Amino acid sequence: MAEGGKGCPPAPKKCEVYIESNCGATQINPLAEGEKNSTAPQLAFTEGKAKMKRLILTVILYGALSSALPLLQEPAAAKDLELAKKYMERYYPESPSKPVIRSKGIIDTEKIRQMQAFFGLSVTGKLDTDTLDAMKRPRCGVPDVEEYNTFPGSPKWEKKDLTYSIQNYTPDMNPADVDHAIERAWKLWSDVTPLTFKRVYGTSADIEISFAAGPHGDFIPFDGPGQQLAHAFSPAFGGNAHFDEDENWTNDLKGINLFIVAAHEFGHSLGLRHTNVLDALMFPTYQTVDPQNLRLHTDDINGIQYLYGTPGVDNDDDTSGNSPSPTNIPPEEPSTDMCNPHLAFDAVASLRGETMFFQGSIFWRMNPLRQGVEKSPIFAFWPTLSSGIDAAYENEDADTVFLFKGERYWATKGNIIQPYFPKNIHTLGFPRSVRKIDAAVYDGRSKKTYFFSGHHYWRYDEVKNSMEQGYPRKITADFHEIGPKVDAAFLRHGHLYLFSGSKQYEFDSKTKRFLGIKKSNSWLGCY
Repeated sequence: MAEGGKGCPPAPKKCEVYIESNCGATQINPLAEGEKNSTAPQLAFTEGKAKMKRLILTVILYGALSSALPLLQEPAAAKDLELAKKYMERYYPESPSKPVIRSKGIIDTEKIRQMQAFFGLSVTGKLDTDTLDAMKRPRCGVPDVEEYNTFPGSPKWEKKDLTYSIQNYTPDMNPADVDHAIERAWKLWSDVTPLTFKRVYGTSADIEISFAAGPHGDFIPFDGPGQQLAHAFSPAFGGNAHFDEDENWTNDLKGINLFIVAAHEFGHSLGLRHTNVLDALMFPTYQTVDPQNLRLHTDDINGIQYLYGTPGVDNDDDTSGNSPSPTNIPPEEPSTDMCNPHLAFDAVASLRGETMFFQGSIFWRMNPLRQGVEKSPIFAFWPTLSSGIDAAYENEDADTVFLFKGERYWATKGNIIQPYFPKNIHTLGFPRSVRKIDAAVYDGRSKKTYFFSGHHYWRYDEVKNSMEQGYPRKITADFHEIGPKVDAAFLRHGHLYLFSGSKQYEFDSKTKRFLGIKKSNSWLGCY
């Protein structure tokens, strides 16, 4: 049968080439003249079958083309989801009662609502376009949420005359322009307070200013161009300000204006947190305003004067009770003075040779290779764990630290949370009556871990991954000197240290013989 003849479709379009080749099979094997009439029904069947196949293929092709669209969009959607997860972990970390990231990578809608409300967006609980756009804006690296209290302890400097030093310069700008931008940023705050800021050289300064890229020693690594521009610590942690060297720093608006960002970060250095007032300097995202016209918002002024008073006036003398109610003042916490005679630790653990003492939302780090003790916020080391560590221990053989909080626990290597965590403490074999772990310590010689909860303690076999028979035992049965409650524990050089309140009790780890009692914070050089 000739191409395009009766019973065969017209010349095909590109997507129909395989249909045409199927129809053309009748042309490749023409019927003998004598067989023409006898095979007509068969030919009609072949032609009908070809048309049916053509119809089916058209439907399949249409469906394939239609379904390809969401497949093409899927990588972008996955990228946005990953961005949102990291954003929420960084700036809206988990509360003690609820994680930000739930099972199967779903983000807690209540956290999204909280973020949307903070940014003045429509509160939908969904990752809509406006929400994702807000997450993609350049911003400060300090978290937004107040209940995680980024700034525990003292919220302000206890003196009015502060010093600062510039540790290094960005190659993006002339050093003189950097100096001028930093000086102007400090002046915004000194103009409305009794504070003074003096630059010092070659000596220790109250606040150190530096430029760095990627990881730079504070466990809050920068992320390259865009997103996190800078971050600063509160007075409780020294007030230092770090600027991401991967940004293009300028003294105009062609890149990232150093003066604008520095003015914001210095607000943190002085004790302010983020505000949800959109036009305030302490709003978390970068403001593209004319740097020559930048002024403090009323909310910024109220906040800083709440802490330090007005120029020439000490706010400690204000007893009028008529102070404004700014939105950017961190709530106060109990003193975290490491030499407070009443200081009690929540947990103590080793980490690759260092010893970490946890209390509230901070921890002290003691490194045998360094002098002094470092104080850091927990979120700076483990961003998803902001406060309230109940117990911790290191399994040196596995190079893993386990952190306990309520009924959940995490496994970490360094500051990296391991996959499939957190897990429930009851998976370790604790009865349902145990709601939290008070203290934990690993004995590397016996490969056993001791868990303290309430008035009892358990022993866990790390090799067999199971609780040992004969436990729990009463704490007072074996460690009667300490009493019925243990707050923290750790092992060093064969000696077991159990902490209860502001005291620590030393035992021989083999014989359980009592060796002595000291103040808990004697490890920090306090006597």
